[in-house]
Parts: sequence; C-alpha cells; structure tokens
Amino acid sequence: QVQLVEFGGGLVQAGGSLRLSCAASGRTFSDYAMGWFRQAPGKEREFVASIRSGGTTNYADSVKGRFTISRDNAENTVYLQMNSLKPEDTAVYYCFTAPVISNTGRLYWGVGTQVTVSS
Repeated sequence: QVQLVEFGGGLVQAGGSLRLSCAASGRTFSDYAMGWFRQAPGKEREFVASIRSGGTTNYADSVKGRFTISRDNAENTVYLQMNSLKPEDTAVYYCFTAPVISNTGRLYWGVGTQVTVSS
C-alpha cells in the first residue's frame, strides 16, 4: 500500500522560508514523478512543482525562482524548499506521486500540510 507522509508546514512571515518533505513508501518510485500541489481556501487545487527520478523538474510560473524541488531516490523522499514566501503562498500543500507514463499506474496523494504566510 502506497503511503505519502508530509512534514514541514507551519507559520512564517512574508519573505521567510520553509522546507517541506514527503516520504513515500509501498512500492518503487523510479518510474514515478513526485511533487506538490496546493489548495488555498475557496480555490481549486493547483500544481506547484514536480520532479522525475532522473532529476527533470517542472514548476508553476508563480513559484519559479522562489521554490526548489529536489528528490532523494534512495529514500523515496521529495523536498520543496520555499524561499521569499508571500501571503498568496498560503495553502494546504499536498504531496503527490504519479507514473511518468500515464496508464501504467495511478496517482497517489498525501494528506496535506498547512503553510501559512503572514504579511
């Protein structure tokens, strides 16, 4: 059974930094991308960043230059370093993992971790 456990959310002032981590277990993830979505109150869940096992990354325009995603394949863990945080980054951040090639597996979600950025 695949499980994703997130760590690292919290309250930070605007301009500050936080680091999220997500540990995955239950299968091998070499053929899975890992990453993050977020959902602010009253808004739809939106993509933040993703990374493949080979290191290829993808970012939402809203976080480029401020957030950095990385991955430890040996530990099946993905990280999101968030710098220069803004109040609009406030959201529940959800870790996900999904097959790089669609239809070869399924999407999995973590339970989410709250990030609050005060102005």
